[in-house]
Amino acid sequence: MLSNVDVRCPYCGEWISLVVDESAGSQRYIEDCQVCCQPMVVAVEVDEDGSASVQVEREGG
Repeated sequence: MLSNVDVRCPYCGEWISLVVDESAGSQRYIEDCQVCCQPMVVAVEVDEDGSASVQVEREGG
């Protein structure tokens, strides 16, 4: 199941839309910001109900 999630880039502060695959379960990966091209760590947590929460942070903490 794919869903669109709006997040704020931890570098430039702009809102961007990410496509998240909730059927893949919890995951962590790096994706570049669509505005400033900086690498963000995307953390997807899927709970028992199948609902996903997404957090982004700067690469390296």
